Amino acid sequence: MLCKSIVYAVRKSPKPRQLHHVPKAPLPGEPAKPYTLTEIPGPRSEALLNEFSKVQQVGSIQYFADYQRSVGNYLADIDGNVFLDIFMQLSTLPLGYNHRSILGALSCAGNQRIIANRPALGLFPGLEWPCKIQDTLLQPCVAPKGLPCVFTAMCGACSTEHAIQMAFIKYAERRRRGSSFTKEEKKSAPFNKPPGCPELSILSFEGGFHGRTFGALALTHYKYIMKIDIPSLPWPIAPFPQYLYPLDQHEKENKEEDERCIEQVEDLIEQYEKTMPVAGIIVEAIQCEGGDRHASPDFFQSLQNICKRKSIPLIMDEIQTGGGATGRIWAHEYFELIISPDMVTFSNKMQTSGFYHSFEYMPINPYRVFNSWMGDPSQILILEAVLQTIEAEDLLTHVCYVGNYLLCQLNTLQHEFPHIINSVRGRGFIVAFDLASKDMKNKLLYEIRNKGIQVGDCGIKSIRLRPCLIFGEYHADIFLEILRDCLQKLADS
Repeated sequence: MLCKSIVYAVRKSPKPRQLHHVPKAPLPGEPAKPYTLTEIPGPRSEALLNEFSKVQQVGSIQYFADYQRSVGNYLADIDGNVFLDIFMQLSTLPLGYNHRSILGALSCAGNQRIIANRPALGLFPGLEWPCKIQDTLLQPCVAPKGLPCVFTAMCGACSTEHAIQMAFIKYAERRRRGSSFTKEEKKSAPFNKPPGCPELSILSFEGGFHGRTFGALALTHYKYIMKIDIPSLPWPIAPFPQYLYPLDQHEKENKEEDERCIEQVEDLIEQYEKTMPVAGIIVEAIQCEGGDRHASPDFFQSLQNICKRKSIPLIMDEIQTGGGATGRIWAHEYFELIISPDMVTFSNKMQTSGFYHSFEYMPINPYRVFNSWMGDPSQILILEAVLQTIEAEDLLTHVCYVGNYLLCQLNTLQHEFPHIINSVRGRGFIVAFDLASKDMKNKLLYEIRNKGIQVGDCGIKSIRLRPCLIFGEYHADIFLEILRDCLQKLADS
């Protein structure tokens, strides 16, 4: 029986065909286990940090990695330490370090010429570009159903920026009802004045993170340090559900929380209609930076109903959740929406960035949504290798199986150390748990890193796990044994 702490998605995992689990042994070339030889950061990292600090703010750097020696699930640093990496570069590496399929794609002479002659894709794409897009991003098993169009971009924040621009453009086109731009619009737009630059807004959610560029930052409501001193936009911010765990013991309260948040969304749309109409709603499939906060299928279905009723595009941010991390290519597949969201942004595990959209949101005129490179062909080449590996090794089934195993074992630890760890939750390999306090979270991060485990944190007191798609039960057992030792040390202190 599956553990009850597992979030909604677990029982809806794709039905296994023939399971191809990674055996309980190291993968070829991997160390048998993590090990540390120094304090973290080690002396070589410390020396390099001191030197690098003369030219850049280095406070976020944990240590300097040795990518020549890193392999599979293991990340080496320049001091000889080797970490079992369950964070994977902010969840951006789908196949771990130095995977043979990716190295093979990059060593191909034809592909090297594509990389070397990096084109401005909006102006001079290569002959192979339409075919590469069709064979990767627009594969039927990859593209969200009902979204046949894709815009490629440079990064996750760029994806957000261009998606909300598309929403604004479509809103204005609807108002214009097929008419051309007026003289007043053309004259006022260069000076940031209406009617050329209308007073419109995008509704977002408390705790959300959508990027650090100007528009994306206005939609981000996470850490104050990201936003302080930077002017922003007075756009509506709705509450995102905050559930009580275990879920099966708080069904009534969590249902009421869904209803409260949806009611606030409707109220905000109505409030802003007269002064700054809502031209789009953006929401993460899982609020990753904000603390791995999940919402139910009912919440997302209700949100989509509002959008359809009011002709507002629903923009699903899958920058951190897309690419197979949840056991499906897109986390929103778990929500059983009647139709796809109007736009789906992507980056991170998808290697390339951008967003999918319906044909309805295709701009009428060129250069409306545009940038110099509009992505990078090298990332599509890597994505191609990743998708082939996911299919060949049935990694989505693997993620569901091992993700369930990991969550069940974490649930056991939660019962063993109830005063230290709580609220175990996750979908596939997007997994998190809370500590009793922020101070305890920081102590655990310190202890576990010095034992050779690389994890991340999010929210106020959450630890997040983001293994790559080839992470197996063998790796989970190593992590769980070390985690238990660290929890016992916290309990004894």
